[in-house]
Amino acid sequence: MYQKTILENGVRILSEEIPYVRSVAIGVWINSGSRYESDDNSGISHFIEHMMFKGTKRRSAKAIAEELDAVGGNLNAFTTKEYTCYYAKVLDEHLDLAIDLLSDMLFESLFSKEDLERERNVIIEEIKMCEDTPDELVHDIFTKAIWHDHPLGRPVIGSKETVALLSRNDLLDYYNKHYTADNIIVTIAGNIKHEEVVEKIESAFGKVRASKRKHLVYPPEVKRDFICRDKDTEQVHMVIGTPGYRLKHEDIYAVQIMNIILGGGVSSRLFQKIREQRGLVYSVYSYHSSYHDTGLFGIYTGLSKHNINKVIELILEELNDISQHGISECELKRAKDQFKGNLLLSLENINTRMSRLGRSEIYLGKVLSVDEIIQKIYKVTNDDIKRVAFDMFKPDHFSISAVGMWQDCDDFELMLNKLF
Repeated sequence: MYQKTILENGVRILSEEIPYVRSVAIGVWINSGSRYESDDNSGISHFIEHMMFKGTKRRSAKAIAEELDAVGGNLNAFTTKEYTCYYAKVLDEHLDLAIDLLSDMLFESLFSKEDLERERNVIIEEIKMCEDTPDELVHDIFTKAIWHDHPLGRPVIGSKETVALLSRNDLLDYYNKHYTADNIIVTIAGNIKHEEVVEKIESAFGKVRASKRKHLVYPPEVKRDFICRDKDTEQVHMVIGTPGYRLKHEDIYAVQIMNIILGGGVSSRLFQKIREQRGLVYSVYSYHSSYHDTGLFGIYTGLSKHNINKVIELILEELNDISQHGISECELKRAKDQFKGNLLLSLENINTRMSRLGRSEIYLGKVLSVDEIIQKIYKVTNDDIKRVAFDMFKPDHFSISAVGMWQDCDDFELMLNKLF
């Protein structure tokens, strides 16, 4: 069970007591991500995340890096399309240190011009690294194929051009608009007491100002595109997919079960049919990503150029088969048990428990119990799977992205028309 308290300034605190561990995981979630950026400042949320580690009035960048290391803890952060999270894991006896360090970084960072220029170069190198990692790059290209110029269609990290132009004033202006009390959620899981945690968080976060400023967001208009990036690689890296469902959608659990059956592991249809039975690929999997008002379903594979048409045909055959005929009862039961096992095993990690509190509060405004989630999963029927598949897998819904020595998407349209 979790507990929730809202401070007077709007900071939300969620905690889960796990008395049988000696550790604590704490995360500070900011309602700031690439979705809320403009074309001109793309990548600024991620840039600010980097700057939080570069020094404060009380700590140098070296001290920030060393303090939790010195007591066996760890400190990190990540930025997504709709939020940024700063998190730490420590022994329960060092929770005060973790809270003090995180609050110092978040509210007292210097944003010095010298550090900013150094970190700008680091981020540009990070962008270059992504360009040299085709199995990751292809997913960014896929979101662009689906959503084009909508903010959700841009990479979280930004581009070399936008990052190069961001100034200190740009960062501070964006920071002041987004790092406000009503945009902050603090989640803690581990050997703690909620009342004690609230007292500690209120001392560190209670004076943060609130703005009540609402994000002006709009859902993306779904496009349809084939984007093939020519690159000298040994394999072609490819994603085929369609728009998906938002996290609050009533059929979200049916989508998750369908994803497991299609490409959610080594026993999935796509892995068995394309890799194990035919040996056409090394890697093939499916995934579903959800956001506040939309989602994304994709199937990734890395393969040789001469196998592309056959693999696309096999993928589309499976998608069409599920939308027309559904799945077997054996598949349905196995997928539900797999989901349950993955969920329960993941919750043995306190970082996962802390993250579950944050994501649930951001997207649902509440935290479903494990039993509630499992009940929803076991209520999914074959008819639910068929309905979701039929809704998602229509010829005019599919987009494709590819990175590698391949520029010909012509056969894709022919296969869609023939199979669907």
